[in-house]
Order: sequence, then C-alpha cells, then structure tokens
Amino acid sequence: MPAQTARYGQPDPHEPVVHELPPIRVGGMDVAVRLVVRRAEDGTWRGRLLFGPDDATVAPATAEIFYGPSETDLWEAVRDLREHHVRDLYRSVKE
Repeated sequence: MPAQTARYGQPDPHEPVVHELPPIRVGGMDVAVRLVVRRAEDGTWRGRLLFGPDDATVAPATAEIFYGPSETDLWEAVRDLREHHVRDLYRSVKE
C-alpha cells in the first residue's frame, strides 16, 4: 500500500500566494502583472490581479474577480483571459 507523502513546509492555503503572469504592453511600456490566489474560508479559490512592479507601495489591483470551486478551475478562468482583457482591467483600476 502506498504511503502518504509528508508535506513539510507547505504554505497555508488560506494565505495569499502571488504568481507572476506575462507582462502586458500599455502605451509603449511593459506593465508587470501578478495574480494573487487564496483559498477562502468556504473552501473556494479566489484571485485578483496586481499591476506594476513588486516594490510599488500601492499597486493598482482588481477586486477578487476570479473564482473557482478548485484551484484548477480558477486557473482556467485566468487562462481564458486574452491580453486585451487584461489591458482593459489595468486601465480600469489605473484611473
């Protein structure tokens, strides 16, 4: 019978995890895009986009517009976005 693997050092799924996404090009400049993913208290997965460099004190961000019953479902929603959608989201939070 296979044994369960020990998971030492695994992050708490309720703590947000930041993932780097490909940058977008806006006004001739590249803008960094990051996805912040967390597991909510109800067990669902939620995510929001952050724009700009890591060291920005206040980065433009969306609300938690990504949702999925599993982390895989959330990532499918993110992958379905096209670059022009991400650019429009950036413009909407930048203003």
